[in-house]
Order: sequence, then structure tokens, then C-alpha cells
Amino acid sequence: MEYPVRKPNRLKAYDYSTPGAYFITICTGGRRCYLSTIPVGAIHESPAQRVILTRAGKIVETVIESLPNRFEDVCIDKYVIMPNHVHLLLRIDNERAIRESPLRIEKQQGDMTRSMLSKVIGYLKMNTSKRIHTFAPDLVVWQRSYYDHVIRDERDYSETWAYMDGNPGRWAEDELFAQ
Repeated sequence: MEYPVRKPNRLKAYDYSTPGAYFITICTGGRRCYLSTIPVGAIHESPAQRVILTRAGKIVETVIESLPNRFEDVCIDKYVIMPNHVHLLLRIDNERAIRESPLRIEKQQGDMTRSMLSKVIGYLKMNTSKRIHTFAPDLVVWQRSYYDHVIRDERDYSETWAYMDGNPGRWAEDELFAQ
């Protein structure tokens, strides 16, 4: 059986353990809408009021908010939990993140490493999945992997922030195009 060839979704030759800001998108399994709801006509409310978290969404929020406690050099600057995906704007802050982040596997296994970013997303996905499976054991919680964008400068950061602010307001449009 041949599997589809996946396009690489990491930036080539970029060290994801280095301090910097990252925009992350994680999609639910099958892009099923079970993390939140966004009422139609909530356009005039603030972004936080437009998103109503479900039980699963509240679990995701709890784990996201715990990440800086688990990973000392990680700051979550902003997040939005959409019905079928999560956006995170996070920073890896200092040089210690580089020294401590790789998870080294023995040379006989190929001397692979995991970046701090990969560890953070893995922790988020694993812990939310375990908790959600207590009431939805057959649910495929997350799609494989995640999308990342390395924030390159202040303008990029501001545009990403604005995109995340506006995402709930665009949901009705997105839903129409997705059908």
C-alpha cells in the first residue's frame, strides 16, 4: 500500500529551538467542529465573547494556559480556540531553551532531536487527547502534525495578532466556503 507523499511543513534549515516567536495552527481530527461554537450575528462583540468553548475546548484552554508552567522558557502571547482548530502565538524566550530542548535519542536510532517547539505541541496534543478521551474515547482529537510560521519581525507579529483577533469574525464566511 502506498501512502501519499506529504509536503514538509517545517522550514528547511531552521532551528525550531531558537528563541523567537511562532504562529502555530493545530487542526482537529477530520476537521470536526467540537472545540467551540461561534454564534452567527456575534460580529459586534469582542473576539473573546464570540467564541463559546465546549467541554473539549475548555480542556484545550486549560492545557494551553499551563504550558508556561511546564516549559519555563515558553510564553503564550495569544491563542484562539476555533471550532475545528487552534491558533497559538508563542515565544521561546532565552538561550537556555536551546541547550535544554533537544530530546536526544541514541545514535543507533539515528541521533534524532526534537525542538522545544515540537515538544510543546506534542505535550499539548497528548494531554488534551488523554483528557478528552475520558468522555469521548473514540474521537480522533488532532490531525497529524501542525502548521507553523516563524515570526520574522514586529510587522509580522502585529499582522499575526490581527489575524487571530479577526478569525472568529470570519468563521461564518469560512463555514460557507467549507460546505
